[in-house]
Amino acid sequence: MDFDYSDDQRALKDEARRFLADVSPLSVARGVLDDPAGGLDQALWSRIGEQGWCGAAIPEAYGGFEFGYVELCALAEELGRAVAPVPFASSVYLFAEALLLAGSEEQKSSLLPEIATGSLIGTVALSEGPGVLASERVATSFAGGKLTGTKLPVIDGMAAGRAVVLAQGGDGVQLVLADLSGEGVTREPVSTVDPTRGAAQITFSGAPAEPLGEGGDGLAQLSRIQDRAAILIAFEQLGGADRCLEMARDYALERYAFGRQIGSYQAIKHKLADVFVRNEVARANAYCGAWALSSDDAELPLAAAAARVSACTAYWQASKENIQTHGGIGFTWEADCHFFYRRARHLGLVIGSQREWKRQLAGCLDAKLAGEEAERLRA
Repeated sequence: MDFDYSDDQRALKDEARRFLADVSPLSVARGVLDDPAGGLDQALWSRIGEQGWCGAAIPEAYGGFEFGYVELCALAEELGRAVAPVPFASSVYLFAEALLLAGSEEQKSSLLPEIATGSLIGTVALSEGPGVLASERVATSFAGGKLTGTKLPVIDGMAAGRAVVLAQGGDGVQLVLADLSGEGVTREPVSTVDPTRGAAQITFSGAPAEPLGEGGDGLAQLSRIQDRAAILIAFEQLGGADRCLEMARDYALERYAFGRQIGSYQAIKHKLADVFVRNEVARANAYCGAWALSSDDAELPLAAAAARVSACTAYWQASKENIQTHGGIGFTWEADCHFFYRRARHLGLVIGSQREWKRQLAGCLDAKLAGEEAERLRA
């Protein structure tokens, strides 16, 4: 089975790379570092909205272009290469997918067209501090159409207009939809390792809200949303990891020490070879995940966990070795290496830690092996 991009998809990817090279060089990301709210270059976000990228996987019935998920993966990869300071992941991979999977027809018809044009920024408000996300750790409550509690951190929470919130309801944990610009909502910016992606502490004090769709098991719905987001984020991580390898390679060919290119030394060759191998493993898992996502295959949870774990490992390794290859200058604020290091750490936590996804991967593999063994015994 061929998991690679088609010619049309590769053309879209190449055009996206040219576009981002023009409108989103690393100087754009550097420009938002000192912004207290952080995480958003409004001019860049408007340009991306004009390109129609936000609606790449949204059905035409809801104002999108319905290109497909593989095309969205290609765009995600290029956004990752550019370290674009925009709330694309929060709005498209998480908020839009939550609406598509669990929202009512009215909610989808009302909000998805705005997401597709980029005029509405969405996010998800899940955690309430450090620790593994579990039902007993959710203190935010939803009752009588009112939402009460505090969420921290909420990625892109300062820029978002709407949020899908995880809260305790009458029948257990559920997902609810809240207007962040409405009454009963206060927001404060929160500093994180990656200032090019803003975060907030959001406090709900009897804020009006409504169940997402017909309600149901919030954690089960969230798991489906995060499986889909994990694959899209894996492509962002893959794009960033590839860029790190290119930066390290180029510097190793330019920098001379003791009369030789540093790239001629085995210590550097081995570092870059290890990064290349990890990137290729992540690429194979990401492509398999894109296939599972686009076909809505039953093995999507397994593919998502494999893509997530390998992409986190690859980007983290690539960002570290990029700094090491650049030597003393790589650790400085003036160098560009830290943008990728920060983004690697951010993306490695945004939908749960690598440890949590390893647990999911192990659980999926155990279930698959048990099913195969049962099938063998029946035969």
